[in-house]
Amino acid sequence: MAKGQLLPSETRWHTDARTGARLRQVTDAPCIHHHPFFFVPAHDQAMRYLFFVSHRSGQPQLYAELRTQAGGSGQLLQLTDHPDLIAWSLHPTADGRHLLFTTARGAFRLDMQTLQEELLHPFERQPNQLEGMVGAAMGTTTVSCDGRLWAIPIRRQGRSQMLFIDLVHQHSHEALDNEIIGHPQFCPDDPELIFYAGPMTDRLWIATADGRRHERLYQRESAAQWITHESWIAGTRELAFVDWPHGMQAIQVDTGERRTITRFPAWHAYPDPSGQRFVCDTNFPDIGLHTFAARGPAEDGRLLCLSEASSVGSHWAGPFPYNDGPVKVYAPQHTHPHPRFSPDQRQVVFTSDRSGHAQVYECEVPA
Repeated sequence: MAKGQLLPSETRWHTDARTGARLRQVTDAPCIHHHPFFFVPAHDQAMRYLFFVSHRSGQPQLYAELRTQAGGSGQLLQLTDHPDLIAWSLHPTADGRHLLFTTARGAFRLDMQTLQEELLHPFERQPNQLEGMVGAAMGTTTVSCDGRLWAIPIRRQGRSQMLFIDLVHQHSHEALDNEIIGHPQFCPDDPELIFYAGPMTDRLWIATADGRRHERLYQRESAAQWITHESWIAGTRELAFVDWPHGMQAIQVDTGERRTITRFPAWHAYPDPSGQRFVCDTNFPDIGLHTFAARGPAEDGRLLCLSEASSVGSHWAGPFPYNDGPVKVYAPQHTHPHPRFSPDQRQVVFTSDRSGHAQVYECEVPA
């Protein structure tokens, strides 16, 4: 299999056994598939493409479904052919013109019309990633809400920095410094403001791209508190986080005001583009994908559909495990649903290995 190859549509339809929701299975090859991480868009804004990772060639490569809803053929288009692809780094631009990704050699921009790749920034020969399969080791990236800046965590001499690439003016700079920098997310209401996850015991950090602001947003209240899976709520300048397994909170980054979003045990949770409601998966126990309000009084989740994913990661069933330093955990991310609303809020994309192989699914959202 090679870059540029078109494969037939693999769509299969299912009905959720619990809610009756319509589920579309996007991929069907007997191998690992997954969409981007839950805070990275899986579509462009016009929803011409649904981006995903497939291991069908024997190694992870990037693909796009040419969506029939946007006039496409439904075929699956192979976009890359790199032996050193950092699979979770993919990030589409909102206009759908480009797909951004990294490899061990550098940061690339792929033209969706020609499939030509442009090396925007070469990496040094030394490793730029932490070892592992979770957190900062995944290599996720983020793009500012105005489409100008692409932020990529990098490693140098045992420390983490943030590389900012200006996609318009074709220059880059490094800023910020911490023991760990992972899971960066630009604010949807401010193209200069960015969140990143620091060390597991000190997660919540915000900064500006020029480095003039760089501060801890919140420090956990006790050694038992497990803060994880952060997200911005559009239209509020609030950063939400999971207080596992006790629900979610939000902090207003300008005032520091903190509130409870829900006491429902959300796991990976992300709000819709309007900032009105969340969708989340669940674990220990897995009771399916749920939605709940992002603003207003705290409410419990409403079942959307079952995920039936294996959600591997036994450490999630116990108390916070990282107080005495890093620990090795086995938590392959393609076994986790990581649900996310589509730009039009009519579907939720998620991953499930219910069939024996991790596949990408879409669930239709009731009106």
